[in-house]
Amino acid sequence: MSSSTVEYQKKELPAKVKTVGMTLLLVGLIIVVLGYIVNPTRTAYNNIIGFTFLASIGVGSLFFVAIEYLAGAVWSAPFRRVGEFLSSLIIILPLLFIPLLLNMNNVFHWTHPAPADKILVEKAPYLNVNFFIIRVVVFWLLWLAFYYFITKNSRKQDQTKDQLLTKKNIKISALFMPVFALTISFTAIDWLMSLAPHWFSTIFGVYYFSGTVLAALAAATIFIIPLSEKGYLVKGIHTDSYYSLGALLFAFTNFWAYIAFSQFLLIWYANLPEETIWFLARWEGNWKFVTIGLLVFRFLIPYVGLLSQPSKMNPKRLIIMASVILFAHYFDLYWLTAPNFSKGEVTFGWIELGFPIMIAGLIILVFIYKTKKENLVPIGDPKLKRGIDFRL
Repeated sequence: MSSSTVEYQKKELPAKVKTVGMTLLLVGLIIVVLGYIVNPTRTAYNNIIGFTFLASIGVGSLFFVAIEYLAGAVWSAPFRRVGEFLSSLIIILPLLFIPLLLNMNNVFHWTHPAPADKILVEKAPYLNVNFFIIRVVVFWLLWLAFYYFITKNSRKQDQTKDQLLTKKNIKISALFMPVFALTISFTAIDWLMSLAPHWFSTIFGVYYFSGTVLAALAAATIFIIPLSEKGYLVKGIHTDSYYSLGALLFAFTNFWAYIAFSQFLLIWYANLPEETIWFLARWEGNWKFVTIGLLVFRFLIPYVGLLSQPSKMNPKRLIIMASVILFAHYFDLYWLTAPNFSKGEVTFGWIELGFPIMIAGLIILVFIYKTKKENLVPIGDPKLKRGIDFRL
């Protein structure tokens, strides 16, 4: 499609991209199936990492779509459809959480507490299998409903150019914000914090939120930059539009560091055994090197790499830093999860490779499927032309 103001021509992605996606999916799926056969408990822990990682990208992307509507952001209008495509990962989340629901006894100690364990007995009204499953299903249905209505209006606007659809999505996005805040926090508590049910942190939900935001931003950046540079989006996008991507990645990297340090500092300062034991488990044996590595990949490299203004506008630098951040988020989830299974010494092998490979394939294939069905750009959005003309 082209007009006097906006030039966009729908093009299909190269066939080799689908081949790569299919290969990654099949290889990853084979490893996951073998893992569940050989060591179901260890594989289930990796399944938790994979599920919370995919949920971060899917739900986090929907969060940014909603934020754009609420803020009336202009610079991101040419890129918003990428976020919508990534948020469609919400649809396939059951592929990862259903196997976990079938293996809950292998990973969650609270599913079979000892009668003398007073802490778990007191937490039983919340931490019980039936209520856990209800929360998982309800959260997913809520995410799915908001995804459906927001993206439906966006697609419809491509055809009708009706600006009232933007106003509808603003209202829906306003409703989504408190739902997102609560569901993403309780998802972190249910799937990650409850792995160590005697430990607790009132800031843990915010910690996962910060990682979710970074993962969604990084995934979007990895898709947006090549698509824009190779002409799959609208013509006329300036590198000034990339600056906001880099600035947000930099800002939320600092936000994650602030939340992570605040959680550590408060627990260290209080020096209560029931709280410090969680951090001590991540400083025993080889885990201390993983912890140091987390600081390097999660904070130091992105901080230095995105510190200057030119680095936030450099396409190659942005792709590299976004890739590091996405890897670091998976690394972070491994750091949160694996010590509950592998105490003292780090366990890493072929089983740990299954889910990241499979998820990479899923993301690519879902994205390709969406590009065939829909425009890569919201051509009916009234802010699109201003987004193309955006300059710092």
